[in-house]
Amino acid sequence: MFLDKRLKDDEDYGVAQFKTNGKYMEWLNEKPKGSVVYVSFGTMVSLDEEQVQELAYGLRDSGSYFLWVVRASQETKLPRDFEKESKKGLVVTWCSQLKVLAHEAIGCFFTHCGWNSTLEALSLGVPTIAIPQWSDQATNAKFIVDVWKFGIRAPIDVKKILRQDKLKACILEIMESEKGKEIKSNATKWKNWAVGAFGEGGSSQNNIVEFVTSLFNEVHGLTN
Repeated sequence: MFLDKRLKDDEDYGVAQFKTNGKYMEWLNEKPKGSVVYVSFGTMVSLDEEQVQELAYGLRDSGSYFLWVVRASQETKLPRDFEKESKKGLVVTWCSQLKVLAHEAIGCFFTHCGWNSTLEALSLGVPTIAIPQWSDQATNAKFIVDVWKFGIRAPIDVKKILRQDKLKACILEIMESEKGKEIKSNATKWKNWAVGAFGEGGSSQNNIVEFVTSLFNEVHGLTN
Protein backbone atom coordinates (compact mmCIF):
# COMPACT_ATOMS: atom_id res chain seq x y z
CA MET A 1 0.00 0.00 0.00
CA PHE A 2 2.80 2.44 0.87
CA LEU A 3 4.42 2.06 -2.55
CA ASP A 4 1.78 1.26 -5.17
CA LYS A 5 -1.38 2.43 -3.29
CA ARG A 6 -3.41 -0.36 -4.91
CA LEU A 7 -4.44 -2.27 -1.76
CA LYS A 8 -5.82 0.26 0.70
CA ASP A 9 -5.57 -1.91 3.83
CA ASP A 10 -2.20 -3.50 3.01
CA GLU A 11 -0.28 -1.70 5.76
CA ASP A 12 1.67 -4.51 7.42
CA TYR A 13 2.79 -8.11 7.02
CA GLY A 14 -0.32 -9.56 8.66
CA VAL A 15 1.60 -11.19 11.53
CA ALA A 16 2.78 -9.39 14.68
CA GLN A 17 5.19 -11.07 17.09
CA PHE A 18 4.50 -8.54 19.84
CA LYS A 19 1.41 -6.60 20.88
CA THR A 20 1.11 -2.93 19.96
CA ASN A 21 -1.23 -0.06 20.63
CA GLY A 22 -2.02 2.95 18.47
CA LYS A 23 -0.75 5.55 20.91
CA TYR A 24 2.49 6.05 19.03
CA MET A 25 0.63 6.96 15.83
CA GLU A 26 -1.32 9.65 17.67
CA TRP A 27 1.97 10.88 19.10
CA LEU A 28 3.55 11.01 15.63
CA ASN A 29 0.56 12.87 14.21
CA GLU A 30 1.32 15.76 16.55
CA LYS A 31 4.95 16.15 15.42
CA PRO A 32 6.30 18.35 12.59
CA LYS A 33 7.26 16.81 9.28
CA GLY A 34 10.68 15.14 9.31
CA SER A 35 11.32 15.92 12.98
CA VAL A 36 11.32 12.47 14.64
CA VAL A 37 14.17 9.99 15.06
CA TYR A 38 12.79 6.44 14.98
CA VAL A 39 14.91 3.90 16.87
CA SER A 40 14.48 0.14 16.60
CA PHE A 41 16.80 -2.86 16.64
CA GLY A 42 14.37 -5.57 15.56
CA THR A 43 13.21 -8.71 17.30
CA MET A 44 16.52 -10.42 18.09
CA VAL A 45 19.20 -7.84 18.93
CA SER A 46 19.83 -7.60 22.68
CA LEU A 47 21.98 -4.64 23.69
CA ASP A 48 23.83 -4.67 26.99
CA GLU A 49 22.83 -2.29 29.76
CA GLU A 50 25.71 0.12 29.20
CA GLN A 51 24.76 0.57 25.56
CA VAL A 52 21.07 1.03 26.32
CA GLN A 53 21.87 3.73 28.85
CA GLU A 54 24.20 5.55 26.47
CA LEU A 55 21.45 5.53 23.84
CA ALA A 56 18.88 6.75 26.36
CA TYR A 57 20.92 9.78 27.40
CA GLY A 58 22.01 10.49 23.83
CA LEU A 59 18.44 10.52 22.58
CA ARG A 60 17.17 12.54 25.53
CA ASP A 61 19.87 15.18 25.15
CA SER A 62 19.83 15.34 21.34
CA GLY A 63 17.06 17.93 21.25
CA SER A 64 15.16 15.91 18.63
CA TYR A 65 11.86 14.13 18.99
CA PHE A 66 12.34 10.38 19.18
CA LEU A 67 10.24 7.23 19.08
CA TRP A 68 12.21 4.32 20.55
CA VAL A 69 11.21 0.66 20.48
CA VAL A 70 12.52 -1.08 23.60
CA ARG A 71 11.19 -4.61 23.89
CA ALA A 72 9.66 -5.56 27.25
CA SER A 73 12.60 -7.88 27.94
CA GLN A 74 14.98 -4.90 27.61
CA GLU A 75 13.11 -2.25 29.61
CA THR A 76 14.95 -2.96 32.87
CA LYS A 77 18.16 -1.77 31.19
CA LEU A 78 16.85 1.78 30.83
CA PRO A 79 18.19 4.36 33.32
CA ARG A 80 15.97 4.75 36.37
CA ASP A 81 15.59 8.48 35.78
CA PHE A 82 14.66 8.06 32.11
CA GLU A 83 11.11 9.10 31.20
CA LYS A 84 9.42 6.70 28.78
CA GLU A 85 7.00 9.42 27.75
CA SER A 86 8.01 13.05 27.65
CA LYS A 87 7.55 16.17 25.56
CA LYS A 88 10.32 15.05 23.22
CA GLY A 89 10.31 11.27 23.41
CA LEU A 90 8.17 8.16 23.52
CA VAL A 91 9.33 4.63 24.37
CA VAL A 92 7.15 1.72 23.24
CA THR A 93 7.62 -2.03 23.49
CA TRP A 94 6.64 -2.58 19.85
CA CYS A 95 5.05 -0.85 16.87
CA SER A 96 4.12 -1.31 13.23
CA GLN A 97 7.41 -0.37 11.62
CA LEU A 98 5.98 0.07 8.12
CA LYS A 99 3.39 2.56 9.36
CA VAL A 100 6.00 4.44 11.36
CA LEU A 101 8.58 4.65 8.56
CA ALA A 102 5.89 5.80 6.13
CA HIS A 103 4.76 8.60 8.46
CA GLU A 104 5.75 12.09 7.35
CA ALA A 105 6.97 13.00 10.85
CA ILE A 106 9.89 10.56 10.60
CA GLY A 107 13.15 12.24 9.65
CA CYS A 108 15.66 9.55 10.55
CA PHE A 109 15.82 5.81 11.27
CA PHE A 110 18.40 4.51 13.76
CA THR A 111 18.69 0.79 13.01
CA HIS A 112 20.72 -2.42 13.40
CA CYS A 113 20.46 -2.86 9.61
CA GLY A 114 18.56 -6.12 9.48
CA TRP A 115 17.56 -6.83 5.89
CA ASN A 116 13.85 -6.11 6.39
CA SER A 117 14.60 -2.80 8.11
CA THR A 118 17.14 -1.89 5.44
CA LEU A 119 14.74 -2.63 2.60
CA GLU A 120 11.89 -0.77 4.30
CA ALA A 121 14.01 2.33 4.91
CA LEU A 122 15.31 2.27 1.34
CA SER A 123 11.86 1.82 -0.20
CA LEU A 124 10.20 4.44 1.99
CA GLY A 125 12.98 7.00 1.60
CA VAL A 126 14.06 7.35 5.23
CA PRO A 127 17.60 8.63 6.02
CA THR A 128 19.37 6.11 8.22
CA ILE A 129 21.90 5.86 11.04
CA ALA A 130 23.44 2.40 10.89
CA ILE A 131 24.74 0.42 13.86
CA PRO A 132 25.06 -3.19 12.63
CA GLN A 133 25.42 -6.00 15.17
CA TRP A 134 26.05 -9.32 13.38
CA SER A 135 25.57 -11.54 10.31
CA ASP A 136 24.64 -9.65 7.13
CA GLN A 137 24.04 -6.39 8.98
CA ALA A 138 27.56 -5.03 8.45
CA THR A 139 27.20 -5.67 4.71
CA ASN A 140 23.80 -3.99 4.69
CA ALA A 141 25.28 -1.00 6.53
CA LYS A 142 28.08 -0.80 3.96
CA PHE A 143 25.52 -0.57 1.17
CA ILE A 144 23.44 2.02 3.07
CA VAL A 145 26.45 4.29 3.57
CA ASP A 146 28.74 3.75 0.58
CA VAL A 147 26.60 2.39 -2.25
CA TRP A 148 23.05 3.68 -1.85
CA LYS A 149 24.26 6.69 0.18
CA PHE A 150 21.12 7.32 2.19
CA GLY A 151 22.69 7.01 5.63
CA ILE A 152 25.73 7.21 7.90
CA ARG A 153 27.39 4.66 10.16
CA ALA A 154 27.47 5.34 13.89
CA PRO A 155 31.02 5.17 15.33
CA ILE A 156 31.66 2.75 18.20
CA ASP A 157 34.56 2.74 20.67
CA VAL A 158 36.99 -0.03 21.63
CA LYS A 159 34.29 -1.60 23.82
CA LYS A 160 31.96 -1.62 20.79
CA ILE A 161 29.74 0.96 22.48
CA LEU A 162 28.15 3.94 20.75
CA ARG A 163 28.57 6.79 23.20
CA GLN A 164 25.87 9.37 23.77
CA ASP A 165 27.89 12.27 22.36
CA LYS A 166 28.55 10.34 19.14
CA LEU A 167 24.86 9.49 18.83
CA LYS A 168 23.92 13.15 19.26
CA ALA A 169 26.45 14.06 16.54
CA CYS A 170 24.96 11.47 14.17
CA ILE A 171 21.44 12.77 14.72
CA LEU A 172 22.59 16.34 14.14
CA GLU A 173 24.37 15.31 10.94
CA ILE A 174 21.28 13.64 9.50
CA MET A 175 18.72 16.16 10.68
CA GLU A 176 20.48 19.50 10.26
CA SER A 177 23.74 19.39 8.27
CA GLU A 178 24.43 19.94 4.58
CA LYS A 179 25.46 16.30 4.31
CA GLY A 180 22.12 15.41 5.85
CA LYS A 181 20.34 17.30 3.06
CA GLU A 182 22.27 15.27 0.48
CA ILE A 183 21.40 12.04 2.28
CA LYS A 184 17.71 13.00 2.37
CA SER A 185 17.84 13.75 -1.35
CA ASN A 186 19.35 10.33 -2.07
CA ALA A 187 16.76 8.64 0.15
CA THR A 188 13.96 10.34 -1.78
CA LYS A 189 15.46 9.16 -5.08
CA TRP A 190 15.46 5.55 -3.89
CA LYS A 191 11.86 5.88 -2.74
CA ASN A 192 10.81 7.22 -6.13
CA TRP A 193 12.61 4.38 -7.89
CA ALA A 194 10.94 1.84 -5.60
CA VAL A 195 7.51 3.33 -6.31
CA GLY A 196 8.21 3.09 -10.03
CA ALA A 197 9.40 -0.51 -9.77
CA PHE A 198 6.39 -1.69 -7.75
CA GLY A 199 3.81 0.32 -9.67
CA GLU A 200 1.73 -0.79 -12.65
CA GLY A 201 4.14 -1.80 -15.41
CA GLY A 202 7.18 -1.43 -13.16
CA SER A 203 10.15 -3.80 -13.26
CA SER A 204 9.32 -5.60 -10.00
CA GLN A 205 5.71 -6.14 -11.00
CA ASN A 206 6.71 -7.34 -14.45
CA ASN A 207 9.25 -9.79 -13.00
CA ILE A 208 6.67 -11.24 -10.61
CA VAL A 209 4.11 -11.61 -13.41
CA GLU A 210 6.71 -13.29 -15.61
CA PHE A 211 7.71 -15.67 -12.80
CA VAL A 212 4.12 -16.65 -11.94
CA THR A 213 3.29 -17.08 -15.63
CA SER A 214 6.27 -19.38 -16.13
CA LEU A 215 5.19 -21.53 -13.16
CA PHE A 216 1.63 -21.71 -14.47
CA ASN A 217 2.81 -22.70 -17.93
CA GLU A 218 5.12 -25.38 -16.54
CA VAL A 219 2.41 -26.90 -14.33
CA HIS A 220 -0.04 -27.01 -17.22
CA GLY A 221 2.48 -28.24 -19.76
CA LEU A 222 2.44 -25.05 -21.77
CA THR A 223 6.21 -24.57 -21.89
CA ASN A 224 8.14 -25.09 -25.09
